[in-house]
Amino acid sequence: MGVTRSIDAISVHDLLGQVPALAAVVYGADHRIAYVNDAYAQVFGPRTPGAPARTALPELDELGLLPLMDQVLRSGRPRTVKSRRVQGRSRTGYYTFTCTPITTTEAAGVLIFAADVTDQVESAERLRSSERRQREAAVTLQRSLLPQELEQPDDLRVAATYQPGGTDAAVGGDWYDVITLGAGRTALVIGDVMGRGVRAAAVMGQLRTAVRAYARLDLPPHEVLQLLDGLASEIDASQIATCVYAVHDPSEGRLNYASAGHLPILVRDADGTVHATAEPTGPPLGTGGWMHTSGSVPLEQGATAVLYTDGLVERRDADIDDSIAALERAFAGATGSPQVICDRLLRAMRITAEHDDDVAVLVLQHPARTGHEAELFRGASLDLLGGTEAAPRARAFASGVLASWRFPTELHDLGVLAASELVANSLQHGTPPMRLRLRRTDRRLTIEVTDGDDHLPRRRRAEPVDEAGRGISIVATIASTWGSRRTPGGGKAVWCEFALPDGP
Repeated sequence: MGVTRSIDAISVHDLLGQVPALAAVVYGADHRIAYVNDAYAQVFGPRTPGAPARTALPELDELGLLPLMDQVLRSGRPRTVKSRRVQGRSRTGYYTFTCTPITTTEAAGVLIFAADVTDQVESAERLRSSERRQREAAVTLQRSLLPQELEQPDDLRVAATYQPGGTDAAVGGDWYDVITLGAGRTALVIGDVMGRGVRAAAVMGQLRTAVRAYARLDLPPHEVLQLLDGLASEIDASQIATCVYAVHDPSEGRLNYASAGHLPILVRDADGTVHATAEPTGPPLGTGGWMHTSGSVPLEQGATAVLYTDGLVERRDADIDDSIAALERAFAGATGSPQVICDRLLRAMRITAEHDDDVAVLVLQHPARTGHEAELFRGASLDLLGGTEAAPRARAFASGVLASWRFPTELHDLGVLAASELVANSLQHGTPPMRLRLRRTDRRLTIEVTDGDDHLPRRRRAEPVDEAGRGISIVATIASTWGSRRTPGGGKAVWCEFALPDGP
């Protein structure tokens, strides 16, 4: 009982004077000062008892606490404001203020109690700053690994955009690429590495580099994804990625593609009809044990296609099929250049700077050409039946076509020579059916020969006594570039290109 009496004997002044927190007691409607402890006085200076808070406690007025104190008096309930910045006499700090009602038989008052939370606030700010730096590093790495400037094919108009997520954790592994393959063909790639931060961006960079290397082999889309699948497991077995690899051939007017668990490509035909490609042709990269297959969709002149990552359509509160349907509707009305379409799709799908996932969009157009422009994009082909008359027919055909396209004499002669050598090589080493195809754009002339044999030619040094083996070397010497690839039907195509820097 003696202990209880001694504790009861402690006055409020003695109790509040010993706590390190700021404490003040006010009473009445004007919140007149009844008491401030030493900790309060050290921060704000001494205060005169009996003076009203509005004039004697200006710091509370500046912090917006006077209306809060009025509410406490009226309601009889405590109120708290967190982490208010306070400019004291010697330093600036952060305090959490709690206003608690006090009721006596004589008057009602408020106890203002302020705990110093400067260390916690500064620690939280350091953590936020560290997270911002990590996010900035991830964004910088992400952007540096994306194409700094898209390759612009002769036959397509392309544009792409990437927007990192607005939250600290929303920088992911989205990427895109455009790769010119030669002979007018273009590879288009978009992918998404699951996960966030620098790790996902680093894996993305390795996959993008690998895609470009595999693209140079000019393999069918599903074979490229097959190679990527094995590589993804070696890079990081815990990382899963989705990807679409598509190849556009203007001579065929088609987009051949393979998908590894990615969202469908949307295609808008020249008449405005929008349709999605078939379901993914395989599971995500890194899962292994699956044979990917290729699909095909028409992409004639006047058509537009869009490839995108899940950040554009995936929402926590909506079914993804409904979101893709909304994207199709937005795509149907999004006209203009590829860059304009990218911007319109982002707006239509409500992608803002605060969006919680990163987004990549790649748009390609196969424009319809008329008038003078149509004269600069032309093609001609000849089926070769074999026999001794095939080579002369091919030379005569190439000469007539190149003359009708009004090429200079030197380019005309080089084109005829290249066509002759490619046809001779096909007649000697290939099998029917054979075809010679010439194609011109505003920037280059392409000569291509296809046949039914799938053995790809290679350039080799011919010995002086050899009667053959010089054809590919001649083509490689006179042309700007050359290449070969296997065709879907089991044959091959061998091609070469001549640059037209100054036009015909």
